[in-house]
Amino acid sequence: MSTYFTPETIEKVIEFHGHQCPGLAIGTRASELCLTKLGHNNDSPLVTVCETDMCGVDAIQFLTGCSIGKGNLLLRDYGKMVFTFFRRKDGKGVRALLSPEFLKESRAEMSKLMKSISDCSATEADKKRCKDIRSEVETKYFEADLDEMFIIGEPQMDIPRPAAILESLECQSCGEKIMESRSRRFAGQTLCIPCFNKVEQKI
Repeated sequence: MSTYFTPETIEKVIEFHGHQCPGLAIGTRASELCLTKLGHNNDSPLVTVCETDMCGVDAIQFLTGCSIGKGNLLLRDYGKMVFTFFRRKDGKGVRALLSPEFLKESRAEMSKLMKSISDCSATEADKKRCKDIRSEVETKYFEADLDEMFIIGEPQMDIPRPAAILESLECQSCGEKIMESRSRRFAGQTLCIPCFNKVEQKI
């Protein structure tokens, strides 16, 4: 197992997320890449862009110091296992794509078994095999070299702008306050997104 993080730290990540799984291991190793290449957010401001909403995002929040609430972890859910990290002071960045060839057959089997469990077609043997293979895959994620597990390269995007303090507007339909950048205009009114969706027929 990777010795970059202590077992105690890994346990804290699992506690923060709520369960142990291969996805959390992916995020933990992506965080390791960030910390070794760019440092921690407490040392120098970072920004992270996650192109998936999977479990590993929680590991990244816990370990790098980037978070959605601080505005330096951006979730762009493209359904890709891609994580891009930037250091603001010098613009240095690194992109990590989970290699499609790494554990390809094991991951395919795991996905198939998880789908059968989800649609209630799995046998007891399927359930046991799924549990075993998830554990095997998780262990191999932790044991792998980072450049074996990920395709590591330069960012394919510009560094995101820092979070800005914007004006709060009032929705003229429901009366609730909304961030200026999330407002919509319709029929001469300023609306929040839910109220806009109720009246805009082309959505």
